[in-house]
Amino acid sequence: MILDETPLFDPGLLKELDWSENTVQFSPPISPSQPGEGLLLRPLCPADLNRGFFKVLSQLTKAGDVTPELFIKTFDHMKRTGDYYITVVEDTNLGQIVATATLILEHKFIHSCATRGRIEEVVVSDECRGKQLGKLLVSAMTLLSKKLDCYKITLECLPKNVAFYEKFSYSSSAETYMQHRFFD
Repeated sequence: MILDETPLFDPGLLKELDWSENTVQFSPPISPSQPGEGLLLRPLCPADLNRGFFKVLSQLTKAGDVTPELFIKTFDHMKRTGDYYITVVEDTNLGQIVATATLILEHKFIHSCATRGRIEEVVVSDECRGKQLGKLLVSAMTLLSKKLDCYKITLECLPKNVAFYEKFSYSSSAETYMQHRFFD
């Protein structure tokens, strides 16, 4: 099983984001091309399994036990569909993933067969909180969804996080998020 550096999606998409359309302020200034000293914003790759990707995810929710085989199978599926944009921040000094966010494209028949974007699994490792990486990831995923011609982008969050997302021009809708879980 080879855990290589193949990106989940074209890294050029992140480099081509029009950062002038960003709606939040960063102090000190950071961007997708300059996320901070020793940090790199890029697409997920298979080698990230051994760089602490699941350690970061487990700070958000139960990540489960994932074998390299299952990781590669899921990664390959996501890459084939072209609808998954999992982005990570790597601490290049440590060779570890310190933050991640996911943009998923959902194809619709409504709005003339438009595409909706959904942001999920935004998490920054405990050690790197306060470095604006969550803001960077949400801004990047929002701009990426616009670049990919999504008619809207949505996310779900805890009530305590609403104010954070409002900084990016997200607003609560009249709809209620509901779920039916089959397992944890």
